[in-house]
Amino acid sequence: MDKTYERKLPVSSLTISRFVDNISSREEVDHAEYYLYKFRHSPNCWYLRDWTIHTWIRQCLKYGAQDKALYTLVNKVQYGIFPDNFTFNLLMDYFIKKENYKNALSVVFEVMMQEAFEAPSTQLLSLYVLYHCLAKKTDLTWEEERNFGASLLLPGLKQKNSVGLSSQLYGYTLLGKVELQQGLRAVYHNMPLLWQPGYLDRALQVMEKVVSASEDGKLCKEALEVLDRALQALTAPAPASPEEQPQAGEGSQGSGNLAEQSDMEESEQSRLPQYLERFKALHSKLQALGKVESGSLLTLTTQLVKEQLPTCEAEDIAAYEQKLQQWHQERVHLIQREQEQREKAKQAHQSRGAAKASA
Repeated sequence: MDKTYERKLPVSSLTISRFVDNISSREEVDHAEYYLYKFRHSPNCWYLRDWTIHTWIRQCLKYGAQDKALYTLVNKVQYGIFPDNFTFNLLMDYFIKKENYKNALSVVFEVMMQEAFEAPSTQLLSLYVLYHCLAKKTDLTWEEERNFGASLLLPGLKQKNSVGLSSQLYGYTLLGKVELQQGLRAVYHNMPLLWQPGYLDRALQVMEKVVSASEDGKLCKEALEVLDRALQALTAPAPASPEEQPQAGEGSQGSGNLAEQSDMEESEQSRLPQYLERFKALHSKLQALGKVESGSLLTLTTQLVKEQLPTCEAEDIAAYEQKLQQWHQERVHLIQREQEQREKAKQAHQSRGAAKASA
């Protein structure tokens, strides 16, 4: 490939695929990382194949280069590593089995950023990792609250059970806290989230939904306590920081945007006493209806994983086998095209040689 790049010729997706397929040592993983970067910044960058991404992650895990797999995933824009659900699960499962929940959490955050919670297995593994980390880490920065909130909310919306409902409540609560303390833009900027204010109101709507529902869905006591603490903390008066004052010299357009955002935040702030009253009333109704789950979210999620993951994995493997066949067909088609192009180039070269000889 170096000669191809030196001649400023485009490297094909098949070439980079063959290089990744033929990795046979840890040192070659480093070489492949370099060529993935080069390919991403080449004219053919859009044609990195799904099977190449999958093989890259597998090769990294095979040769003890899980750090490279995670690094290229986190820096996906620079390397073009956008895995499918099966590949995400492969990497997440590797870190879970190694009890490396810090790196597993990084994978979950990447799944969230890429909105790749389509597969139930990915949802279950992600929620398990999130609650395992939250059980040990209570003091969160606002950025962590935002990332945890979004990562809980998105799979929670897809899970039709008590864990899913509690994850929605937990996620909306953390995002609502960030909205009130850091501003709405801090919630949605570079995140797959709604731009509309009112995340705490949405958390209360989840409670209302469970109260009015005829199904057996419950809300976990742990998630309710998180919302209670957040409302209590946000309702308590806090001294204004000098940093919150507008700076002199701001443009009129910037001042207008700040004023509009400030109005929305003040509107949400003014509703906090109502939110607290709604919470207390809804909490009493949930208790009266027996819809408060006393078990911890980690315990409930672990139980759910044990019950549902084997079935989900069997479905994933069946889908993966079909995908392998599809990848094989695509690869065969690309090889045929490559051979045809080489044959055309060879004939053109022979024609030019014959023309020069006759001249």
